[in-house]
Amino acid sequence: MEYQMLGRTGIKVSAIGIGGEGFENKSYADCETIIDCAMKEGINFFDIYNSNPEVRNNVGKALGKYPRSSFVIEGHLCSAWDNGQYRRTRDFNEVVDAFEDFLNRMHLDHVDVGMIHYVDEQSDFDNIFAGEIIKYAKELKDKGVIKSLGISTHNTDIACRAMDTGLIDVILFSINPAYDMLPAIEDVDILFEEHTFKDRTYEGIDPNRDTLYRSCQNAGVALTVMKGYAAGVLLSDKQSPFEKALTPVQCLHYCLTRPAVASVMIGVANSNEVLAATAYVTASTKEKDYSEVLANAPKSSFSGHCMYCGHCAPCSKKIDIAAVNKYLDLALIQETVPGTLKNHYDLLEHRANECIECGLCMKNCPFGVDVIKKMKQAVTLFGN
Repeated sequence: MEYQMLGRTGIKVSAIGIGGEGFENKSYADCETIIDCAMKEGINFFDIYNSNPEVRNNVGKALGKYPRSSFVIEGHLCSAWDNGQYRRTRDFNEVVDAFEDFLNRMHLDHVDVGMIHYVDEQSDFDNIFAGEIIKYAKELKDKGVIKSLGISTHNTDIACRAMDTGLIDVILFSINPAYDMLPAIEDVDILFEEHTFKDRTYEGIDPNRDTLYRSCQNAGVALTVMKGYAAGVLLSDKQSPFEKALTPVQCLHYCLTRPAVASVMIGVANSNEVLAATAYVTASTKEKDYSEVLANAPKSSFSGHCMYCGHCAPCSKKIDIAAVNKYLDLALIQETVPGTLKNHYDLLEHRANECIECGLCMKNCPFGVDVIKKMKQAVTLFGN
């Protein structure tokens, strides 16, 4: 398994995590099987949004077999259980009761990431960050009950506002190549409607999403990913906006090559689906490569935009062109180059000033990126 730092939190998490939806309507034995398989595969990160008491009991009991230091929990505030149904709540008393229930049923004395649950509307964001819920979350963090603070959203604008508060350490955000082409939305339901992707022409990554990823990277705010497979849309030739299916491994690689992304939380129904995801760790470069599907899609264009896919390799001077481009893109959204970013660039074994403009990378690039121009930009920004 690959592990990455969860932004500025200091917590190390597996690149692949497990989301809570797969535990619904499962027996304890089934939940235990999924968790045992995940732990055996090196997965240490679990996102539990579920308010279902049975799920909390089952997951808490299964994880309780392992040392607390061996797993990381992204647990949600504002997720309530009402007459046998999940419900998002903003009622303060319900929020407190539901979170205390979460801790008790999960047998936890702390949550690694306390996630304010499902904030997609601007008015909802305003009420939360001006009211009792954010105050409660900050108090929990001060007491160590929550080690870091997060928010889950499908809305790019909300994610940007959350990052700008300076209070949020982790954003659980819906990321995949299909959603990345869409503008900010307040109604998450449209992501699951056929007309959203049908008969449209897409022009690459939405600029605001692109800026969000880069800004989070620069601020040390981690992104954890939900909907990495676009609820299965991307795994189907017929449903995908690219008119060709991606594999789970390709979807995961796309997400994990976005700036600031630390882990992709997948929903799994059984251990076979866990193994299908963890196959990513041993997959070849060719198996991970998503560029052919995106570059050849008939109704979308990522032309001119570096997707960090690595197709530009091999460089005749051994420059890691994808890494140089990522650092360049992170720098270009700021007035001055941060010292930490310059240090990361300087640690590269070979840098942009070594480019001899042979053009081999540009012949290899499926997205038509002017790599030579970007190398020159990098030299201007970072120096030698």
